[in-house]
Amino acid sequence: MLIVFCLVVSLFFPVRLALAHHPADSIFFSAWHWRGDVLLILVFMGTIYTRGWLRLRRRNPRVVHPWQLALYILGLGTIGAALLSPVDALGSSLLSMHMAQHLPLLMIAPLSFLLANPFAAFLWGLPTKIRRKVGRLLARGSFLRQVLWALTLLPMTWSLYVTNLWVWHHPRLYQAALTNPWIHDLQHLLFFSTALFFWWPIVNPAPRLHGSIGYGFRIIYLIAATLQNTLLGMAISLPERVIYPFYAAAPRSGELSPLGDQGLGGGIMWISGHMYLIPIMVLVYRILMLEEEKVRKRPKVGLISTQR
Repeated sequence: MLIVFCLVVSLFFPVRLALAHHPADSIFFSAWHWRGDVLLILVFMGTIYTRGWLRLRRRNPRVVHPWQLALYILGLGTIGAALLSPVDALGSSLLSMHMAQHLPLLMIAPLSFLLANPFAAFLWGLPTKIRRKVGRLLARGSFLRQVLWALTLLPMTWSLYVTNLWVWHHPRLYQAALTNPWIHDLQHLLFFSTALFFWWPIVNPAPRLHGSIGYGFRIIYLIAATLQNTLLGMAISLPERVIYPFYAAAPRSGELSPLGDQGLGGGIMWISGHMYLIPIMVLVYRILMLEEEKVRKRPKVGLISTQR
């Protein structure tokens, strides 16, 4: 729904509102870039979810929780900060800032959305007729549900996410995104959408398409993602030549050279892989808690024998 809405809005808004980057002048560095299309999408998504959350809250307070609403708003705010803040302008001069801009779209925003378990609240935020139609589209046995089931399989989500990430960092395609605003918007949209699919098996939100996914499989999945992220960071930071000519010619302030900026950008990508360790530790903690619960439920054989 979000992807379709984004595409529709991008077709109707003027090109000047969809520019990937503005000239890096001193005024814009301290200003926010209030893109009308992005603001409209964020307001739309926030309004629908909040409306549905309030409806469900009135019906049964146990169905939805305040922390879910907070996480959803955090996700929207993260997208807004990535696309509207001065970071977007800095990304037109510094590869390192462009890399930093992508991290919220790949890790923070999609994970926040899925942890908010948004499907039910978003569905109830829609008008009744539309809600029923969308509900039928995602009913058991429907074609759309089967497609979603296939797209959220562990091997599929990992492959989509990693392939998309590596392809967009190829010098030619990355250069095209920097020089063409529509390609740049498509890049951000695909980063976010494939990240949603990537984090889906980890969070396993409703609708639960694959039942319970083993914690061990999830941990291996995240470790593999950490390794590929490290390799991509190395591929960007280690070369002793500028691999993205756009940044060699871009105006810049400060003493950071294009090659130094590239090394820093690759380093950000490299280090960001360690963010996967946080969900890994959460999963390990849950495994330990399950083991602790099993131990507590086991009968104390020695104590029973002594009492007899």
